[in-house]
Amino acid sequence: MDDEAFVFGSFRLIPAQRMLLEDGKPLRLGSRAFDILVTLVESAGDTIPRDKLIARTWPDTVVEEGALRVHVAALRRALGDGRAGRRYVANNPGRGYAFVAPVTCEHTPPATARPNGAAAGDNLPAPLTRIVGRDEVIAALATQLARRRFLTIVGAGGIGKTTVAVAVASAVRASYKDGAWFVGLASLSDPDLVPSALGAALGIQPGANPVQGLTAWLRDKAALIVLDNCEHVIDAAAALVETVLKAAPGVSILTTSREPLRAEGETLHRLAALELPPHSVDFAAGDALHYSAVELFNERAMAAVDGFALADADVPAVLEICRRLDGIPLALELAVARVDVFGVRDLAGHIDDRFHVLTGGRRTALPRHQTLGAALDWSYQLLPEEERAVLRRLSVFAGDFALEAAVAVAAEPSSSDIVDHVANLVSKSLVAADSQAEWLAIYGRHLDNVRTGLDWAFSPEVIRGSVSR
Repeated sequence: MDDEAFVFGSFRLIPAQRMLLEDGKPLRLGSRAFDILVTLVESAGDTIPRDKLIARTWPDTVVEEGALRVHVAALRRALGDGRAGRRYVANNPGRGYAFVAPVTCEHTPPATARPNGAAAGDNLPAPLTRIVGRDEVIAALATQLARRRFLTIVGAGGIGKTTVAVAVASAVRASYKDGAWFVGLASLSDPDLVPSALGAALGIQPGANPVQGLTAWLRDKAALIVLDNCEHVIDAAAALVETVLKAAPGVSILTTSREPLRAEGETLHRLAALELPPHSVDFAAGDALHYSAVELFNERAMAAVDGFALADADVPAVLEICRRLDGIPLALELAVARVDVFGVRDLAGHIDDRFHVLTGGRRTALPRHQTLGAALDWSYQLLPEEERAVLRRLSVFAGDFALEAAVAVAAEPSSSDIVDHVANLVSKSLVAADSQAEWLAIYGRHLDNVRTGLDWAFSPEVIRGSVSR
């Protein structure tokens, strides 16, 4: 028997199969949010009272209205409510919620695909929210991966390396007959477990020699492997990548890390922050939304806060938040979580205290992504003590600084390694290099065999020298 399907925008909702498709691809949605969506769509255009939504979503449980708001916010994020001006779920204060997008009803044959969206032979996680501001880089990296078998996405914590890597893998998965496989390494505390983590993702039974088992299984395969969060097990990850690539010519590997793996054949892409408007222009809301940092802030705020709409009067405050957070997606998402507490303008006034204010990350996020301070701690704790000391001394700078100034401030009287330490901090995404500097000679005097013309500035992860240790 055919199943009833509701079509709206780029989405197709099939309640009987508990499936939501976006452009034909399954979109993961929590069970409560899914039930809310079905209730709203079935009565599209009508305002559904909050108590009715709660009774439908929690039929045997007594819950507070706050729980409903949380799941409505999750639903809005999944739908990209507010994207390009499109609205799906409206809040009618004092009355309830309504599904406001046009809906058509169709019939569809029962699905034969796996409901979680993974094709036979891969395990890529499905996105829960729209990716903002990364279309060009995803397309470029997908093209590059077709020519190079080993690509590493490098960047500061919270800049979106995992999001981009998964999107790139999704874009090219059809090119690999044996699938695209995602291996999250963040939870590993023992580098020796890296081969076993890959084997578990591939469904390979562990043996006495996991690496040998992996290479034997992959030898005749055409597959893409994504190794995510390599920085804390970087030596083991680099060794495994080289071994697999040499043994399996049909395999490509995409890794993410806060520093390069420095393994043979590696091609690097250092992921930039989202685009920020220039300081010299006054923007109306519509103009500001052309910049991806503002677009992300606005889209997430519309999903999280009932009735939020970016007004012209709020633009200066939103721009201040986006600029002070340097366009880092994680920091912007953490800021959005505080909009309902402070409001946009007061939040901008508190943003200097970002390590105490930006602490409202998703409950399901990795611990290092739940607060801005934790994101920095993760990288800081991976540094050797000499580099920690240099980073602490560099924290006196409130903005950009020249390498000569860094040497003067950070070096001990007997130290001759300060330039190497600063270079390592750049490599590890804790200090950012600006290629638009004006003092070529200064840099050239310190480094003879490295390209000249670099100025140095704290990366957004350090947030302009506000580290305190």
